Amino acid sequence: MEIVSTGGTAAALAEAGLEVRAIDDLTGFPEIMDGRVKTLNPKLYAGLLARRDDAGHMAQAEEHGIEFVDLVCVNLYPFEETIAAGGASDEEVIEKIDIGGPTMVRAAAKNFPFTAIVTDPGQYEEVLGELEQGGGTLGLATRERLAAAAFALTARYDAAISAWFADRAGGFPPRLARSWEKRAELPYGENPHQAAAFYEEPGVTAGVLADAAQLHGKEMSFNNILDLDGARATLAELGNEAPACVIVKHNNPCGVARGVTILEAYRKAFAGDPVSAFGGIIALNRPVDAETAQALSEQFIEVLVAPGYEPAALERLTAKADLRILESSGDGLPLAGSWELRPVAGGLLVQEHDAVVADRAGMKVVSAREPTEQEWLDLVFAWQVCRHVKSNAIVVARDQATLGIGAGQMSRVDSVKIALGREWIESTDGLVLASDAFFPFPDGPQAAIEGGAGALIQPGGSIRDDEVISAVDQLGAAMVFTGRRHFRH
Repeated sequence: MEIVSTGGTAAALAEAGLEVRAIDDLTGFPEIMDGRVKTLNPKLYAGLLARRDDAGHMAQAEEHGIEFVDLVCVNLYPFEETIAAGGASDEEVIEKIDIGGPTMVRAAAKNFPFTAIVTDPGQYEEVLGELEQGGGTLGLATRERLAAAAFALTARYDAAISAWFADRAGGFPPRLARSWEKRAELPYGENPHQAAAFYEEPGVTAGVLADAAQLHGKEMSFNNILDLDGARATLAELGNEAPACVIVKHNNPCGVARGVTILEAYRKAFAGDPVSAFGGIIALNRPVDAETAQALSEQFIEVLVAPGYEPAALERLTAKADLRILESSGDGLPLAGSWELRPVAGGLLVQEHDAVVADRAGMKVVSAREPTEQEWLDLVFAWQVCRHVKSNAIVVARDQATLGIGAGQMSRVDSVKIALGREWIESTDGLVLASDAFFPFPDGPQAAIEGGAGALIQPGGSIRDDEVISAVDQLGAAMVFTGRRHFRH
């Protein structure tokens, strides 16, 4: 075998004691323009693309002194890594756009019956092993598989470059190019008869699993990942100023709380719906100590995620063989500027993430009665949770903990009744209620107040807002308008 290489790589190979031939010796043309032009030459591409079973190609190759290339091994310039690391100037990013590399990859992949293309260090062991066993040859099936991986790589690479230019331009581009990389085959989808896999956006450092390490338990399932995403997003909503716990079931929070300690936060969240918490996903924003681990081990949990675990806590939790234990210090928030993508039949819906921060300063008291300071704290808390509940969404809270959640009902009044009808709400003192969208009629607030809620928070914006406010005033409750709704479908 003879190795031909470009400048920097040729020097590294020579230093390692390998015989290497410079690319300009093969092409008869020097590398120029700071290496921007080095492989883009007809003599190389004729050697890559020539069909060895075509007499015309062979005659032309002989006429022009073409040397055939049997295997190409390329690692593209690290464009995605440069973007992900942050801090690079536009000029530095542009210089990481590989031109010759993807061109060689595509040429070799197109001619896979005669040329092998290796694009991933993860392929090296397999390729070397087959070359040794095959006397320096690779089977056609292997070359075709390598070609498929090569085209997938160049598609992903170009998609990353396209996305970078689209982000600079702003808005929604006329053509949306994105790429995902398979991270895991999943046991099944939402139901056992559905096949499923998890794909991750290349270069993402913050994501549902990108910054999480699984310490124990069964492999993650489709529903686990979906619920974990919701749990981490809700937890991130609450910030990190106080210990907090989120319990999610069927992609809706069923218990959310802040506490003085992480154990108190967990107990308050669990008390918010002890029935639905069975088999839930739990996310904590503080390390788990032994006492909290003991409390957690007393119920059935599918997935637990926290920023750390004391040794005694981990020992206690790992006694449950099936419990999936994840460690992550990430906040679970989507990357700035990222989009939500939702497939529909024959197309894709794209929108910005609903990432508006709950800000009391931008809210308006519209009732005659002002909320008390404690009501204000709980109203903002309930509003933070409400945006993560499927519409129509109603959240009932007290003392920085949810006590009832009405999710996904077609009627907002029904969601109110469900949220306030929980048997564990023994006292209505201090209850507040949040609604993700406006109440179109007075019946919703009336049902809320008659059910025990003393203060309400909602976006406002109904043509009957005056009637709604009047009904609240007549019943002596307080109401706040946020001016912004938070549908979640």
